[in-house]
Amino acid sequence: MVNGTPLRIKTISQLHRLQDLPMPQHPLISIVDYAQIKDIQGISAVFDFYSLSLKRGVNKLNYGQQEYDFDEGVLYFMAPNQVISGDGNENPERSGWILFLHPDFLWNSSLAKTIKQHEFFNYSVKEALFLSEKEETIINGIVQNIKQEYQANIDKFSQDVIIAQLELLLTYSNRFYERQFITRKITNHQILNRLEELLDQYFNGEYLASKGLPSVQHFADKLNISTKYLSSLLKQLTGQTTQQHIQNKLIEKAKEKLSTTSFSVSEIAYQLGFEHSQSFNKLFKIKTSLSPLEFRRSFS
Repeated sequence: MVNGTPLRIKTISQLHRLQDLPMPQHPLISIVDYAQIKDIQGISAVFDFYSLSLKRGVNKLNYGQQEYDFDEGVLYFMAPNQVISGDGNENPERSGWILFLHPDFLWNSSLAKTIKQHEFFNYSVKEALFLSEKEETIINGIVQNIKQEYQANIDKFSQDVIIAQLELLLTYSNRFYERQFITRKITNHQILNRLEELLDQYFNGEYLASKGLPSVQHFADKLNISTKYLSSLLKQLTGQTTQQHIQNKLIEKAKEKLSTTSFSVSEIAYQLGFEHSQSFNKLFKIKTSLSPLEFRRSFS
């Protein structure tokens, strides 16, 4: 970090130099032994390329609201322009690998268009993918194939072969990602319960009138996870997105006010954070098939 600005690392070769590693055998893709990577205390950096890594021996990491000392394989994904920071706590027992992939390597391939659609590239370290021993073996085999290919004599088929292996790696990661929602049910339900608490606090306090309608980002920040992860988790657990959850809570609160108070519809709309009552009327009608006034009359 220079003058409070994260260090920008534009090329894989630059990263190798900063880490005192041998120059990469291919300028656009490299697989490095995790044990050889130096942790730099107090330094933040931004890569102009992707990184996929499988790590063991990470001292501590967070998953949702919980902290783990995790000995199994942990798979991390980072996209270009995401900030990474080192805590300086080196673990001599650590092992694994890091695959660095420059976007230019994907030029003119189908993966160039689809790689950003994988939600795990929106993760922070707090949302890593935990692998079983069997899953780790599968991933390691694919990465070894990639390494062998770029270390061999490069020919006109090399890029196609490596991209096919990368697509296979990401497909397996998607499978394991979906599995994680199932195997970590306790943690996931704790996140859902915490979200419900946060929604109740927001809608029962003074936040609505003073801050307006809450955003998905607001609750994701409170839960210490990304917006995409939160919505994916809720989709798996409830079939609804975070935005739908927020709207449902809003409609519940609106029904309560319409049925138990004498406030006008415009006053209720303002109390619920709407700048214009027309927007409130429209959302209420969509969610209930009734206008606010029609709903109120049903209690007359």
